[in-house]
Amino acid sequence: MDLTARDASLCAVAVVGPTASGKTAFAIRLATELGAEVVGCDSMQIYRYMDIGTAKPTAEERAAVPHHMIDFRDPHEDYSAAEYAADALPVCREIAARGRLPLFCGGTGLYLEAARTGRHRPELSSDAGVRRALAEEAEARGVSEMYAELARVDPASAAATHPNNLRRVLRALEIYRVSGRPKSEWDRESQNTSPALSLLTICLLPRDRTALHRRIDRRVAAMAEAGLRRETEELLARGYLRDGGTAAQAIGYKEYVRAIDGEITEEEALDEIRYATHRYARRQLTWFRARRGSLFLPIGEEGATREEEESALCAIRAHLHATESP
Repeated sequence: MDLTARDASLCAVAVVGPTASGKTAFAIRLATELGAEVVGCDSMQIYRYMDIGTAKPTAEERAAVPHHMIDFRDPHEDYSAAEYAADALPVCREIAARGRLPLFCGGTGLYLEAARTGRHRPELSSDAGVRRALAEEAEARGVSEMYAELARVDPASAAATHPNNLRRVLRALEIYRVSGRPKSEWDRESQNTSPALSLLTICLLPRDRTALHRRIDRRVAAMAEAGLRRETEELLARGYLRDGGTAAQAIGYKEYVRAIDGEITEEEALDEIRYATHRYARRQLTWFRARRGSLFLPIGEEGATREEEESALCAIRAHLHATESP
């Protein structure tokens, strides 16, 4: 099977949806049917040692179907959508070269969009020295002054960034200092290029938000039972989670850190995790519903049915056929 589209972009499929919607199990079933390999698309599953709180695929699931883009960064490392695109696209090419289908699975829509469009440049690779210098400047000058600098050097990026979103402000400044060009210029150039992936996106869309919340609550309870507190303690012992980096913001861990520090009780931490996860699921639903061209599969509380799986398989095969057609 030729998995390279006519416009030289790669043919791929993505299974997306809100947290706890059953993406992993559904993607594995599809991958088994299609001879696909799973490409993780989750901003927290990239980190080692963070297994329970990120609901990573189990060892058995990874043994059943090859998985990529999981467990390849340490929790003290920041990571961006541009870096994800730069790392994931070569993986997709390797999968396609083996005659297999790259199948993205995850809930980080920004990462998937970066890979689809191929919006990454070698010039935009992170520079640890520049990043550290910017962090020190931000601590000394404050977020308002850093935002004012961004507004001077890159007004378009500043306009698209909330003044209090320090991480995005510093990332845009980092791109400017590393490349000598505003981030907004790179974005405009990327928008004018052909997509890197010919992508069919399948979104698992819960029919009932209350039912999704029940699924989330069951997952949180299962994580606590599986040892999320112990995993958090082990991460702290390794020196992670107190640096304010990306991994330290992961839902589940930041709440348990507060419980371990005695700021709140464990039950209060679990309440906060449930509430934060409900909010995160709403944001994911908003993002994915706005993506045009996606195949939306309404699912019930028990997840995708065999009928929905067959519908997805038909759509994927049609996508592959259309890609191969002259």
